[in-house]
Amino acid sequence: MNDTIDLIRRYYDAFNRGDWAGMLALLDEHVAHDVNQGGRETGRARFAAFLERMNVSYSEQLKNIVVMVNEKGDRAAAEYVVHGEYKATDEGLPLAQGQTYVLPGGAFFDVAGGRILRVSNYYNLEDWLAQVRRIDVD
Repeated sequence: MNDTIDLIRRYYDAFNRGDWAGMLALLDEHVAHDVNQGGRETGRARFAAFLERMNVSYSEQLKNIVVMVNEKGDRAAAEYVVHGEYKATDEGLPLAQGQTYVLPGGAFFDVAGGRILRVSNYYNLEDWLAQVRRIDVD
């Protein structure tokens, strides 16, 4: 259990540092990535491409991270709060104008052999959309 908790914490520490190579090193070569409200992408190379796409449009930090692991240590979950900036328009989404957002999120993991086999990310897309569509009037 403790090894899995440490693995997931290292994954999120690398995320918060923007250390994509560090994140990728923790993934199995054939990692399954379930994109929030999207499809499944398979493989470390696809995950790397996803990170690069996200890095263009978003700057995010995860705070208040809580990691939970089953007794065998082969499944884990994490809950966190995303603090982000929408810095460049992502295809099919509202115009980016440097909007900031804060929303809860979570992920589920399958783990084996000290590597992450699956990452399934979840957050409330409607909440995010409402935050980035808001117009602040001075």
